[in-house]
Amino acid sequence: QVQLVESGGGLVQAGGSLRLSCATSGRTLSMYVMAWFRQAPGKERDFVGTMSVNGRRIHYADSVKGRFTISRVFGKNEVHLQMNSLKPEDTAVYYCAADLFLNDSATYYDWISPKTYDFWGQGTQVTVSS
Repeated sequence: QVQLVESGGGLVQAGGSLRLSCATSGRTLSMYVMAWFRQAPGKERDFVGTMSVNGRRIHYADSVKGRFTISRVFGKNEVHLQMNSLKPEDTAVYYCAADLFLNDSATYYDWISPKTYDFWGQGTQVTVSS
């Protein structure tokens, strides 16, 4: 069992930046594929980005490419999502997720589907004002 805790959300003006963090205590995250999803009110949970165990495979949603960056702190139980050039449409609750079994043999859609990930944080609110 992995317990994930997100932090770093808040209110920011359009064009601004935020850095979200995802941490766990006890178990290491080094063996887990880590991902970020987001969910706006009344909408489904959408894929934001994912990073493989070794950090070599990374996928981003088209809507955040070039603006958001996932990073892992190897040796520490932390994953970050750096969000730059924020837009009002980025407003959502952001969730950190982890999966132990995802690998390169899985399809791209497995990598971006929330159904793949077994462990979730409680979410952190990001609000971008125009």
